[in-house]
Amino acid sequence: MLNDPFQRLNLDREVLTVSQLNGRARLLLEDVFAQVWVEGEISNLARPASGHIYFTLKDKNAQVRCALFRQNAARVRQALRDGLAVKVRGKVSLFEGRGDYQLILDSLEPAGDGALRLAFEALKEKLAAEGLFDAASKRTLPAHPQRIGIVSSPTGAVIRDIISVFRRRAPHVALTLVPTAVQGREATPQIVRAIGLADRGGFDALILARGGGSLEDLWCFNEEAIARAVAACQTPIVSAVGHETDVSIADFVADVRAPTPSAAAELLAPSSTDVRQRLASLRQRLLLRMRERLHREGSRLDGLTRRLRHP
Repeated sequence: MLNDPFQRLNLDREVLTVSQLNGRARLLLEDVFAQVWVEGEISNLARPASGHIYFTLKDKNAQVRCALFRQNAARVRQALRDGLAVKVRGKVSLFEGRGDYQLILDSLEPAGDGALRLAFEALKEKLAAEGLFDAASKRTLPAHPQRIGIVSSPTGAVIRDIISVFRRRAPHVALTLVPTAVQGREATPQIVRAIGLADRGGFDALILARGGGSLEDLWCFNEEAIARAVAACQTPIVSAVGHETDVSIADFVADVRAPTPSAAAELLAPSSTDVRQRLASLRQRLLLRMRERLHREGSRLDGLTRRLRHP
């Protein structure tokens, strides 16, 4: 075999054995791709008794076999499973016996949603152990609020949707926007400040709201600082972050979780039609009770009159 794997074959047709071909291909791959990072999704995960880990790393268009040998596998702390998005580091090689192209890994870590979901579960477990999710600590929402504070972005569909629901169902309720960023680096400290400001505003209840987005877009609502600000809030607070399928740490800590911002508004906006119907029902009950009382007292007066004697 040639010492230089890049040396071209002789112009006079050099014939290689299969072993020579695979050997040269392995040297080429390991020299060019001595250390690369690759991101993809785990599939076909296998853990034989040897302690090594084998799996296929894939994206929507391609896949590559990976091997994580026992010594490096022992350093992986997260639970691996099919479907987990990961970033792996290693060298590209070739298993000469079968001619299989593969990655020999020395490092593996969660990627994208995988890393965020692990952080989500870790914080959720920590705060649950501290009792921040306990039902006993939840405050009851007011039945007939007069002033509502909305902690959200001043732009976008969320604030318009909330206002629309209150105009339709309870136009008498006063709404106050406490503006804040809801995405990006500055969002977390801004939301914490906005919750504190709203809590001192004398509102009957608060709505913490944001529209839908990816896990990364909604991530600030999974930050510990915001969770503790929601827990410390003395005003009943409804968390309405993302779409119905989105769940945040703020949802677990808040007094009530609403699937959408519009649903949060409906929870706090008593329908004017329902209120009128209830008032009409109460009026009928009051009139009935008054008639019953008058009839009863009239009968009592008649009885007393009959017992009177002329002096």
